[in-house]
Amino acid sequence: MKRHATLDFLTTHDFHAIAELGAAIWRQHFISMITREQIDYMLASRYTPEKLSRYLDAPDRWFRVLRVDGKPSGYCSYALTDKSGEMKLEQLYLLEELRGQGLGGRMMDEVEAAARAKGCATLMLTVNRHNAGSIAVYEKRGFTVREQVVADIGNGFVMDDYVMVKKMIE
Repeated sequence: MKRHATLDFLTTHDFHAIAELGAAIWRQHFISMITREQIDYMLASRYTPEKLSRYLDAPDRWFRVLRVDGKPSGYCSYALTDKSGEMKLEQLYLLEELRGQGLGGRMMDEVEAAARAKGCATLMLTVNRHNAGSIAVYEKRGFTVREQVVADIGNGFVMDDYVMVKKMIE
């Protein structure tokens, strides 16, 4: 069965669905890497209407909702960084049952096309250093590890990440 997938820009009508989708994906995917308490803390700080509204009509950041057969099933966000010619893939998440169907690749293609369209020579991202599956996907797409960072995110929690980069323009 061929599924119909669209990649739409975020609207205020999506806020609740994105918060629910993020919670479902994070609680399933990250539980082997970070504690439930850290997941809850990070979800509470990321998917508020205030945080999501920063993407609406912004000139330097974008949020796309992947809908499969009309149902929100994943999302990605990306933004220009403080470094000239650099874009950051901030988030790329997809329901586990839809992985392996090219949908994550479709979102990544969109982000890479946006980086090129904005004249960015580098696309960067951060990924939990214990997230072997995602790291493998990023490496397959041409990303390499630039550095490891441990960032204090408050409440006694840290993010232990790799910064990965991909050259977009040779």
